Amino acid sequence: MTEMSNPTAAVLIIGNEILSVRTQDSNLNSIAKKLSSLGIKLKEARVVPDVEDEIIAALNALRNRYTYVFTTGGIGATHDDITADSVARAFGLPIIENPEARARLEAHYTPANLNAARLRMARMPEGAALIDNPVSVAPGFRIENVYVMAGVPNIMQAMLDGVVAGLKHGATIYSVSVSGPVPENNVAEELGAIAANYPHLDIGSYPWFRVGKWGTALVVRGTDKVLVDEAADKLFALMAKQGIEPERE
Repeated sequence: MTEMSNPTAAVLIIGNEILSVRTQDSNLNSIAKKLSSLGIKLKEARVVPDVEDEIIAALNALRNRYTYVFTTGGIGATHDDITADSVARAFGLPIIENPEARARLEAHYTPANLNAARLRMARMPEGAALIDNPVSVAPGFRIENVYVMAGVPNIMQAMLDGVVAGLKHGATIYSVSVSGPVPENNVAEELGAIAANYPHLDIGSYPWFRVGKWGTALVVRGTDKVLVDEAADKLFALMAKQGIEPERE
């Protein structure tokens, strides 16, 4: 893994089941955490239905804007798994049965079980590099800066773990959260002043409600650990002024 300045990424979540809430997405959180640990800033996430034109439009917008694009969903064996076809069209490439992908499926399934549906999982754009799938064999694939992965969370995670070794990473992103049972409005004005003094840091306010109480988490993120810790001290002092003992993590 090599380092580059300010690599960025986007996630494209594909599937009617996500938009209809039949399935709750957990992949975005997993990808965001992994990328953050590599110093790759996740800048955008989109959810699109299983509609080819929608997938193509979103993919072309994202791949031209960010260092990496990670897609999840739509590379299975059924008729509505159209991600591979859509990615091929987005890049202007023919869709083929990848010989190596087929060989992996043949080695995994008995001849009687390797039916036409399962062979669909070997279809991908011509020239695609395979992404290993140590869970269920059927691979994902990469075209240029686009990484196409499964939607099933444990399979996606296994694919992502294999992918990260080849990614360029950036400076480590440090993050500190200061939280307590303080209404957001009580700290908003002073928080704005603190944020203005640290233009190179991301400082945000995130209200919460639990156990019958309102509270706020103040979060600072950045690549300069000294500045992050300095700003976090100021956030801690701001919260402590409200007469509480903040939690810092």
